[in-house]
Amino acid sequence: MEKSSSTDSQPDPSSLGTAQSRRKSSVNAIAAAKARNQPIQGIEDVALLSEADRRLAELGYAQVYKREFSWLSCFSFATSISGLFASVATTYVYPLEAGGTSSAVWGWLISGGGCMCIALSVAELVSAYPTSGGLYFTCKFLAPPRWVPEISWLCGWLNLLGQIAGAASTSYGCAQLLLAAVSMGSDFSYIPTDDHTVGVMAGLSLLYGFINSLNTSILEKITRGYVLFHIGILVSCCITLLVMTKDKHSSAYVWTDTTVSSGWSPVGFSFLFGFLSASWTMTDYDATAHIAEEIKNPEIKAPWSIAGALTFTYIGGWLFTIVLSYCAGDIAKTLASPIAQPVAQIFYDNIGKGGGIFFTVAAFIILSFTAITAIQAGARTVWAFSRDELLPLSRIWYKINKTTQTPLYAVWVFVIVCILINLIGLGSYTAIAAIFNLTAIALDWSYCIPIMCKMASGKFERGPWHLGKFSYAINLWAVVWTTFVTIIYVLPTIRPVTAENVSDPFPSYPRAVLMESQMNYVCVILAAVGFFAVGYWYAAGRYYYTGPRVKAQLVEGQVVGESTHLGGDEEKIAVES
Repeated sequence: MEKSSSTDSQPDPSSLGTAQSRRKSSVNAIAAAKARNQPIQGIEDVALLSEADRRLAELGYAQVYKREFSWLSCFSFATSISGLFASVATTYVYPLEAGGTSSAVWGWLISGGGCMCIALSVAELVSAYPTSGGLYFTCKFLAPPRWVPEISWLCGWLNLLGQIAGAASTSYGCAQLLLAAVSMGSDFSYIPTDDHTVGVMAGLSLLYGFINSLNTSILEKITRGYVLFHIGILVSCCITLLVMTKDKHSSAYVWTDTTVSSGWSPVGFSFLFGFLSASWTMTDYDATAHIAEEIKNPEIKAPWSIAGALTFTYIGGWLFTIVLSYCAGDIAKTLASPIAQPVAQIFYDNIGKGGGIFFTVAAFIILSFTAITAIQAGARTVWAFSRDELLPLSRIWYKINKTTQTPLYAVWVFVIVCILINLIGLGSYTAIAAIFNLTAIALDWSYCIPIMCKMASGKFERGPWHLGKFSYAINLWAVVWTTFVTIIYVLPTIRPVTAENVSDPFPSYPRAVLMESQMNYVCVILAAVGFFAVGYWYAAGRYYYTGPRVKAQLVEGQVVGESTHLGGDEEKIAVES
């Protein structure tokens, strides 16, 4: 079969609302192809298509992956991306510093509510446009037609940046938890260093990359059992802590006492940093959307999984935070843990060495699942963006391996970039922490851009899963909350701020932790990324990128489409008889 030109016919996004307009656009594309003497290729009877594949073709793409993900594996995937148990374990330090236990429990309750509005808004958009491009793809239909390329460009790069930073920070967190368990086993005679952490991170990242090199069927089976393991560990840990902690805090202390260790004043301002734990745990809402083309009936399963998983994370995370707060012991001692992991120290103090190691290793395993799913979602994002020629060398990252039917090049470029970013930790943990902090900012704004377009355009055609009459209010609060919490993200969590870390609020802290706490360069990194994205657009992007492309269209009798690199094989495009 002869390959067609890579030139795409871009229909007017404002006319894509109905099947009739899609067919009309496709007929015009066919006529244009014929006028250029380009072949129309990949003809297949529409009767052979599933409803999901047919819908994907209507949206402009041909099915490439096998749809292996079921209800359980889809929900498990959506749950794993937050890594509730492990994420709370690694972020509990921020509310504890900000205002003690009351900041932790109230901060999670309030912040989690804002995060749920973002999650529900994302789920609604995913139901209407279930493709591997995620919310970036929705800009094609919701943004003003004149600004589709620019808005899609910004949204796409923000999303990719957030996913890379998120996957990198997750792998780094896995290394920290594993080494914390080793330190605990040595009775803290071994103290992890930045060099050790980066080395372990690199090895783990390669392992996660290898797992993501397997075919979709194996990945689905690996993912399926995660949620059951996670729930089992979460419940058993909560029960064990409540039973074995001898001196629990009183309810009055947990819910009302405010102990500020951050140096911020007034107390109410410091209290706001309690929002960070939930906001950093409940993010990457659209990860499930990036595997939409591997899910059976994604327009239903993907949004239900996102909504269900984030509801579980919201409630489960709050309950776990409450348990930790009752069992936190002496706050100053917990914060001064030599392994810089307050929750691991709580395990050790209350359950003992054996129990502490067990639950710390369990947290490592759970966070490893998060890293695996983050890399899978990130690789699919690279592949989907390359399909639209958003990225440099797109023709390479777009290739699908014939054996595994997965984008191996996309997987490994994503893994390598994550490792390279983490290597910054060898020179400056402050800089690497700032990059990690970009995760929630970049991802949340990559969601809010399409949400704002949806609210302003009036062109949104909802899918089978929607928010009904509450949609606008939930969307509005998602944008308002993101704007508010972004201000908190860019502020240092500890004062006074000194580049040399002269003022040590906790003298026994390892130097890396002090550097992370006292300096927050995220605003500098964010500005640098913004300048790069804008500069790259004007230097190159505007000359080749036109927004999400049309690779296939259903028409009556035939279809126009272009080939996909499947290790040398051509892509089959469905047609409507």
